[in-house]
Amino acid sequence: REQLRIAIVTWIERTYHRRRRQSGLGRLTPIEFEAIMTTPASQAA
Repeated sequence: REQLRIAIVTWIERTYHRRRRQSGLGRLTPIEFEAIMTTPASQAA
């Protein structure tokens, strides 16, 4: 039962929250927001 709880929490943290649209990010997913905020200069570093 504890392993199931850990698996569910891990899935929520790693998958669901990364794909769910966030109102604080202008209705973007965290991944979309990070892609917009990442500049070519910071990618080269």
